[in-house]
Amino acid sequence: MLGSTLALRYQIINSLGGGGFGETYVASDSQLPGTPQCVVKKLKPQSNDPETLQTARRLFDTEAQVLYKLGTHEQIPQLKAYFEENQEFYLVQEFIEGHDLSVELIPGKVYSQEQVILLLQEILEILKFVHQNKVIHRDINPRNILRHKHDNRLFLIDFGAVKQITTNVVTSQSQKFTVAIGTPGYIPSEQAQGNPRYSSDIYALGIIGIQALTGIPPEQLEYDESTNEIVWRHQTTVSDELAAILDKMVRYDFRQRYQDASMALQAFKDLNKRQSSQATIVASPASPIVLVQQHIQPVNYIKFIKSINIKSIVTKTITGIALLGCATTVYMFVASAINSNNSAELYKQANTLYELQRYNDALNTYQKAVEIRADYGDAWYGKGKALHELKRYKDALLAYDKAIQISPNNKDAWRGRGFTLDKLNRQSEAIASYDKALTIQQNDFEVWNAKGESLADLKRYDDAIKAFDKAVELKPDYYQSWFNKGKILHTLKRYDDALNAYDKTIELKPSYEAAWYSKGNALTNLQRYQDAFNAYDKAVQLKPDYAAAWFSRSNMLLNLRRYPEAIDSFNQLIKYDSNNHEAFSTRGWLLHQQQQYEQAVQSYDKAIAIKRNNYQVWFNRGNSLFSLKRYEDAAASYNRVIRYKPDHYESWYSRGNAFFNMQRFQDAIASYERAIQLKPDYQQAINALKALQAQQQQLQQPQQIIKR
Repeated sequence: MLGSTLALRYQIINSLGGGGFGETYVASDSQLPGTPQCVVKKLKPQSNDPETLQTARRLFDTEAQVLYKLGTHEQIPQLKAYFEENQEFYLVQEFIEGHDLSVELIPGKVYSQEQVILLLQEILEILKFVHQNKVIHRDINPRNILRHKHDNRLFLIDFGAVKQITTNVVTSQSQKFTVAIGTPGYIPSEQAQGNPRYSSDIYALGIIGIQALTGIPPEQLEYDESTNEIVWRHQTTVSDELAAILDKMVRYDFRQRYQDASMALQAFKDLNKRQSSQATIVASPASPIVLVQQHIQPVNYIKFIKSINIKSIVTKTITGIALLGCATTVYMFVASAINSNNSAELYKQANTLYELQRYNDALNTYQKAVEIRADYGDAWYGKGKALHELKRYKDALLAYDKAIQISPNNKDAWRGRGFTLDKLNRQSEAIASYDKALTIQQNDFEVWNAKGESLADLKRYDDAIKAFDKAVELKPDYYQSWFNKGKILHTLKRYDDALNAYDKTIELKPSYEAAWYSKGNALTNLQRYQDAFNAYDKAVQLKPDYAAAWFSRSNMLLNLRRYPEAIDSFNQLIKYDSNNHEAFSTRGWLLHQQQQYEQAVQSYDKAIAIKRNNYQVWFNRGNSLFSLKRYEDAAASYNRVIRYKPDHYESWYSRGNAFFNMQRFQDAIASYERAIQLKPDYQQAINALKALQAQQQQLQQPQQIIKR
């Protein structure tokens, strides 16, 4: 379907895959400003007999209305449209730019308990809305949970209810049944038997939680043969409270699970309250606690403090400590210990939020930690990291400076400071920070790479190459440094060396589209055009919306004189970069070469709408109009060229030809004469002028005879 248009509106750009129930595409909406992207789902009923189609049509209308209602939640894609075309059903939904959780939940990667709690709570908040609207999702799995690229929020997609439309199967005896919907490993027994319940969604989400905690895919989890319950606790470190919640979520008997998302969510909220009560200081207690009634010698203070159970103090009320002798000193020591404990808990929470890419939440939590304990260097460093990710670089720099002031040998703070200074285009200062970090830990390959990038920005290319070489010496498979080295060698016009560096990058990361694109550029400079085309082609295969690679691919086909393919390639480019003036201009020229003059004029008009004063486009447009024998329009186009570039002798000559065909001979003679003035040896114009003057003399000669 790529390139086709549905409902005279939705142009298919790219395929997102499909399965037994249908296919999913990215499309552009041609009827909205800016042609925004959307997701088109094509649903294919299993049979096209009238009865099945009628059932599918009824289900489609019902489920589309449900999806429209669910799309009012800010973390569920909005339904934009739905329609039937050629007995196939289509849904058009909001396009969410990002990646699904299967990218994050990979075998062997283990999440912390705090990360899992935050992950499941966020999904349950969405699922609560779904269940409140009396909808069962029926296909909760990592691929159906998207993380937004820009704000890192999770989105719930691909509701299984819609798949009813496509899973009605008719047997040879005309009996109908529905194929069970769900994903193996995440589907509970009652749903596999065709009886899904709200708690079926809870089961699938519980499996995701266990998968995150253990790093083990669902299909590899152990089951108790006698009870069919999942055996997993021995595979990870987890609190009894969280383990109990997860065990209840994935009970084999659906009646023993949380019955819907609200109940499961409440269990997590209760868990959070219990954890908070153990770590929160009660600031305004009811009555004083007298901890010590006798004199304590100074030498025994430390022994006394070590004997105090800080947590037991925290859970009680503290309004004062009555001590004899050095009471104030002991009180301050205890208060400091409590503050330190509390800020450390906040720091841990902030780190979890940061790892989940919830940078605003992480920043707020780091801030709370430093408000409690102003000398907490690691929390200041964390604050700097979060601010950097939020692109608040000046604020990040202040946070890193504070962390370094507290801990001058904090290597991570120095490297973070360098990264931030580079973003602020203060490369010399960034290099100084990297050097400081390297004096603390010399084998940090990422810092060597970052230093190389800053040196390259300062055009200190030899030093940059040395830095990249050091990075790959420390980590030979660090493809980013190989790539960066290739770019500098390319800048130095050492194209063969650059090509070797790009090849090494691709060897380490074959899916790195930017390396394929850069390789194509190096091959172009080496005039190896077919190889360059192959490299650009690989880049767009890996990244279908890679506009720069499409542009270079198209031009390479132009160089290879493969004009029809070049036109198709420019068409693809225009889909992804609809304001590319050169694309429309070059496509117009190619269409002219293929004698498709009307289409050429249309393409030139697009180019002119983007950039009005490009005389070359006006000239080429005039030539296409001339070929269509639209001489007056051609002359007007040549006039535009002359306005923008009065010395363009070819336009004067072509303008003369247009006037000649319009039988405006004096205007034609004037145009030819101007072309010859600008280029005295312009033989075509000389010949045209002589021919026209001779013709004029012949026309005048009979008139003179008549006068005699």
